[in-house]
Amino acid sequence: MPPAAATWGYGVHMTAAQLIWSEELLGYNFGPGHPMAPLRLELTMDLVRSLGLLQAPGLVVAEAEAVDEDLLAAVHEPQYLAAVRAGATGVADPGRGIGTVDNPLFAAMHRASALIAGASVAGARAVWTGAAKRAVNVAGGLHHAMAGTASGFCIYNDCALAIRWLLDQGAQRVLYIDIDAHHGDGVEAAFWDDPRVVTISVHQSGQTLFPGTGFAQDFGGPAAQGSAINLPLPPDVSDGPWLRAIEAVVGPVVADFAPQVIVSQHGADSHWRDPLTQMDISVDAQRAAAALIAGYAEEHSQGRWLATGGGGYDVAATVPRVWTHLVALVAGVDLSAETPTPASWREAIEARGLGPAPTTMGERAVGEQRAWVDGYDPADAVDRAIMATRNKVFPARGLEPMTAG
Repeated sequence: MPPAAATWGYGVHMTAAQLIWSEELLGYNFGPGHPMAPLRLELTMDLVRSLGLLQAPGLVVAEAEAVDEDLLAAVHEPQYLAAVRAGATGVADPGRGIGTVDNPLFAAMHRASALIAGASVAGARAVWTGAAKRAVNVAGGLHHAMAGTASGFCIYNDCALAIRWLLDQGAQRVLYIDIDAHHGDGVEAAFWDDPRVVTISVHQSGQTLFPGTGFAQDFGGPAAQGSAINLPLPPDVSDGPWLRAIEAVVGPVVADFAPQVIVSQHGADSHWRDPLTQMDISVDAQRAAAALIAGYAEEHSQGRWLATGGGGYDVAATVPRVWTHLVALVAGVDLSAETPTPASWREAIEARGLGPAPTTMGERAVGEQRAWVDGYDPADAVDRAIMATRNKVFPARGLEPMTAG
């Protein structure tokens, strides 16, 4: 049963939601000491189970299956696919990012990557066909993978593959929202000149963080001006300004674009404890951002929403809570920040030497945030970043930078 602090947000009439999961997804494993530890997923699913979320009415757990080979070839170059398969046999190709420090070789490289991609495609299929209203793949969000190279711990780009599947089924308006601390460069590149897909990435500025891209002036190819939207933020951005930035850019665009489906990436590496980034975002704010996106889907895409995981390298205290909140939102469960974490889950973390484990599902109140309509402050670095993006992108979309939204 769910914890006492949780309530079922949609009741018995809730349209089904899907959690795409298989223990085999833990096979995406670059080896000991690598930041992209499968333990992140293991601890997340342990927390999901311990909180009773798998018993949420209408939530279906669907098995992951490897992505279709033809679809894989529609996003990734044949030579790259061959290099990944060779990598699984121990043959490195550093020029294609295979067998590098970021992406070391492992035997299940092709199979595990294809399963993660297949899980996100399955989620896209579920929401597009009506089998589910919402879907989530916490193993997904491998947004750096390019058509011909691995990058940033990402082999196959599951988000791009899910979006490509939707386009192949006739979707004309797909919105991709990326709130990982790192720029969602691979997804952006895949649809750079395709007006059917709008990509929005809210991230720590590439001036201070990998991959060094994603600036306001990068806003789409000749046939899709204003379809790539980048909001690079200062490294010390905190909860209120971060949420204000998301609302100020995503809100007007989603209302104008009226997407048929929203695909989102929820990297937990914007958290203040993350060892690879320098942002100051809490678990509570990350949950609030996911709730915003859920609301956008309800209002503008008939609820059709595919959510994925992504980065996040504070393995025990942060990632499991952020993604458990994400699963809860997809399942229609109002899981409060005050909900205690189960004692059995905390004990398992501490037994692994990863403690002390957090005792609640949140950590600090987000507090009041200034709405964009309350005015632009040129002395505020976050406001300047918001305005730079709005000034560059909004006119291309027929929106007024100062007043829209």
